[in-house]
Amino acid sequence: MRKTFSNIIEKISEDDKIIFLTGDLGFNAFENLQEKMKDRFINTGVAEQNMIGMAAGMASKGFKVFCYSIAPFITFRCLEQIRIDVCFHKLPVFIVGNGGGYGYGIMGATHHALEDIACMSSLPNMTCYVPSFIEDVGASINEMMRNDTPAYLRLGLGKNNPGEQEMYKSINTIFLSHDAEVTIVALGPVINNAIHAIENKGLKNKINLFSITRIPIDNFDDGLIQSIVKTGKLLIIEEHVERGGIAESISINLMKRNIQVKQFKSLCALGYPNELYGDQNYHQVQSGMDSENIQKIITDWIN
Repeated sequence: MRKTFSNIIEKISEDDKIIFLTGDLGFNAFENLQEKMKDRFINTGVAEQNMIGMAAGMASKGFKVFCYSIAPFITFRCLEQIRIDVCFHKLPVFIVGNGGGYGYGIMGATHHALEDIACMSSLPNMTCYVPSFIEDVGASINEMMRNDTPAYLRLGLGKNNPGEQEMYKSINTIFLSHDAEVTIVALGPVINNAIHAIENKGLKNKINLFSITRIPIDNFDDGLIQSIVKTGKLLIIEEHVERGGIAESISINLMKRNIQVKQFKSLCALGYPNELYGDQNYHQVQSGMDSENIQKIITDWIN
């Protein structure tokens, strides 16, 4: 997704009101931006708090500013500056974090972003974008630019959408079947584990699969609620801690509507159960978000 992001920014950077700030990152990915944007491409160094202050100042003068770094560095390290300098003033500063969830694998907890959505989505005037597929990156950036308000874009390892690309919304339908017995909702690229599990066992006709790509979620009535009511079985998958994630948001919405489910499972980032670090797949297995475990849950519920 990072390369796709870079190519999109290169195209839209013809607008001389767009500025790109990086926290001393982006080597072998952003040289094209540096060459094209010239003095509008600024390496602020390893100083994320200062970067956000700079971005807010520029945005207050009419610029649209992208701030890029590794996800935990561009969120947790400068949360106060994002809250006070950017969000309270509703400025067009776009926070871009690469390697959401366990994306940086063996580099460990300092490089993992497991609580970022909870933190960022709670801020005033902030919208969070979590592309599930490569096609979602461009759609996210287009909407961020149109809204012209604070945004957080969480990038990961993406694949192409296996279905038809529909209008970009908070909740997007990936698989839909009249004979579905299970409803699955996933946040971000981890949805590909669910797709692999479904396709590996030929279960597309048994599953309604939805991706969440924008938070706050605002279109529950576009098919998700109907699917949950019909199937009565809900599996939620997110590479993020459960608190402040989509499982909480969806559960609250269901309670407000007095909708009950017969079976419910939330697969989320469990941190480090055995206190060891590994690659992203290793941590997904530890948290039960791998395709094998997803497949087991689906088949148990169907059978």
